[in-house]
Amino acid sequence: MKLADRMSRLGTETAFEVLAKAKALEAQGKNVIHLEIGEPDFNTPNNIVEAGVRSLRNGRTHYTPAAGIPELRNAIVQDVKRWRGVETTPERCVVTPGAKPIMYFVIIAMVQEGDEVIYPNPGFPIYESVIEFAGAKAVPLPLKEEKGFSFDIEDLKALVTDKTKLIIINTPANPTGGILSKNDIKAIADIARERNIMVLSDEVYKNIIYDGEHASIMAEPGMEDLTILLDGFSKTYSMTGWRLGFGVMKEELAQRVVQLMINSNSCTATFVQDAGVEALTGPQEECDKMVQEFAKRREVIVKGLNELPGVSCIMPKGAFYVFPNVSKVPISSRELAARILNEGHVAVLSGTAFGKYGDGYLRLSYANSIANIEEGLNRIYKVLKSI
Repeated sequence: MKLADRMSRLGTETAFEVLAKAKALEAQGKNVIHLEIGEPDFNTPNNIVEAGVRSLRNGRTHYTPAAGIPELRNAIVQDVKRWRGVETTPERCVVTPGAKPIMYFVIIAMVQEGDEVIYPNPGFPIYESVIEFAGAKAVPLPLKEEKGFSFDIEDLKALVTDKTKLIIINTPANPTGGILSKNDIKAIADIARERNIMVLSDEVYKNIIYDGEHASIMAEPGMEDLTILLDGFSKTYSMTGWRLGFGVMKEELAQRVVQLMINSNSCTATFVQDAGVEALTGPQEECDKMVQEFAKRREVIVKGLNELPGVSCIMPKGAFYVFPNVSKVPISSRELAARILNEGHVAVLSGTAFGKYGDGYLRLSYANSIANIEEGLNRIYKVLKSI
């Protein structure tokens, strides 16, 4: 069977490939510690689960408006005001099954052949994948360890051309755990306003910050219409399997995203949206406890990594990932990740899974218990000593 040429341009998310390999080892009876997948290991808070169950029992199992139910879109408006200080409207909000569709739909709706899109590298691999799938040029913006995995604003300015259609930013960031400072955000906003460039701001980890405060570019003067806000429920509320996300953008673009929803998904499941309303408007204590536990794990994993031979790791400021430097280990990061899995039975990701500037790094998720993190570090130590 001959596939369309465009399929050769479509990438993947390596975390799911490594997860499959780890599951295969487990099927052989191996005990594998999972530090590869970006998924909170906590259950969805009970009040949210009960809202979803109640919705099902009340017969909320039918089609909804493609943009989302009014109750959830109104709750999103209030959430955006609470977290970003931005007044918006339900007409600018689009609910999707997960946050990825917003990323995909926006790029497909806006970008065409010949356009350029600037994206963070190392960064979430789906950015580059969808840009290239759309036939545009993916322009990597290097994130630098010495800047806490932020970037030099002069580097960004040098990448902007008359063909730049979109700038993608992610704060807090996957895979590095870095955050963009208020000054970083202001500098990006200056460029966007001056060149009239849209910014896709991926803020799915906004609630998981340990040092500093979340800064959203949507809150910058003149950026409401130039910002596409991407957010979701998977990380903050441990709702990965529920598949629920949303975007906030100028109404003209929102209508096009809704059109793409109609052509692909029709709508997001009603009972899932009802659970989302409860997530945004209900008690937040369980989410706060989750972040507090992540903070404890962060201390353990960073300390442990820095005690390993040939490894150094800076303290991440957000999300639940560490991005240790393994460039002093005498094999490639890709080979090292494979050996850690196959010999140590610890699933981690090579930094190259997140772009060329991830070479020389690994990504580990600390969405696992402290006991498992410590055991994983012990196993990694044994692998490193054998190299």
